[in-house]
Amino acid sequence: MSKGVGAHKWQFKARFRRQAFGWKSQPAIKRVQEAVSEIKRVARADPVLAGEGAVTFLERVSPALENVDSSSGAIGSAVNTAIVALVKIIAKAPADPKKRDDWLERLFEAHADDGIPYIEILTDFWGELCASQEVASQWASRLLDITRMALSSDKDLHGHFHGSTACLASLFASARFDELLDIVTEDCIWPYRQWAVKALAAQGKNAEALRYAESCRNPWANDREIDRLCEEILISSGFSEEAYRKYGLSANRKSTYLAWFRAVAKKYPHKTPAEALEDLVAFTPGEEGKWFAAAKSAELFQEAIVLANRTPCSPQTLTRAARDFAEKNPDFAVESGLTALRWLVEGYGYEITGLDVSNAYSYTMKAADNAGRTNEIRSRIHQLVSRETVDGQFVRRILCRQLELSS
Repeated sequence: MSKGVGAHKWQFKARFRRQAFGWKSQPAIKRVQEAVSEIKRVARADPVLAGEGAVTFLERVSPALENVDSSSGAIGSAVNTAIVALVKIIAKAPADPKKRDDWLERLFEAHADDGIPYIEILTDFWGELCASQEVASQWASRLLDITRMALSSDKDLHGHFHGSTACLASLFASARFDELLDIVTEDCIWPYRQWAVKALAAQGKNAEALRYAESCRNPWANDREIDRLCEEILISSGFSEEAYRKYGLSANRKSTYLAWFRAVAKKYPHKTPAEALEDLVAFTPGEEGKWFAAAKSAELFQEAIVLANRTPCSPQTLTRAARDFAEKNPDFAVESGLTALRWLVEGYGYEITGLDVSNAYSYTMKAADNAGRTNEIRSRIHQLVSRETVDGQFVRRILCRQLELSS
């Protein structure tokens, strides 16, 4: 049984007051993460109380972040991640109908007042938040008329309604697919038309759903979101190979190449790491060097070195590989270090310092000692540095003493 709203003191409440944070995003991100962790801890013992805490946080988060610099997107991503986690807690909480209604009303009002906005994606999950087909249908009926006008192709009726997505999500959750398809017109933007794609797929009309999704592509639509939904439809229908071939690479793109590779490898276990890597490399011509870390993580060491030498690769990344593999795979470490020095000599790298050069050299030579190739590798480094252009000679100046070069 829940302790009740007044019996628990939430730590995050004192921190999330209107305009509580300054312009720096990192303190705010930390507090968002702490609040989610606090709510998750409570959920293990009292899911209804945790649901109340989640609703309270979502009411407070946007006003609290009004002054935070959101230009980098980091705080927005942190809040979106929090929303996804908290929606699950609210949806699963065994709240009585009165409590559920109260939560939904408060969340809907918070979404309406979301000026920045930070909790805009909350209505994408409205069907889940309703927690039952009956409640979802009630919300769909409540929002249907105004959503129909907002999405109308008639310019005299068309306009913005913050609850449009909540209506579509509720229609979908209550299996009112025909009504959903009726109000989503070709003039609608992708965030609305995706619900029509989902409705067609839910009715078993997968081929029609895929054609509809493809027809939504335009300069203002998010191609990656379209790819993800098409991929999901194909995988759920048992066509994993087709999903991989058509959408698997583009749909799973992440913020780093290593994360991208891991996402593809995890979703498509029938593909070997070497196959997935080869396809991803072919998918991004001219960016081969950026796949070094992915190849290394898959223990495709020869491929990693080849990739790192085809196009520029971060010297710091290569140097870390030389350090980490100096003992367990010294030959790979040597080649990583040499490649790092090569790109340093050619002037590549971000905010390179003398320490970066010294580290690349010392870790390479340590690996060379372990591999019994000290003289050979010293000679190769000497040849590399000797090719440095006269205008630069940054690496030469740093290593002149170790290599007995004239500065």
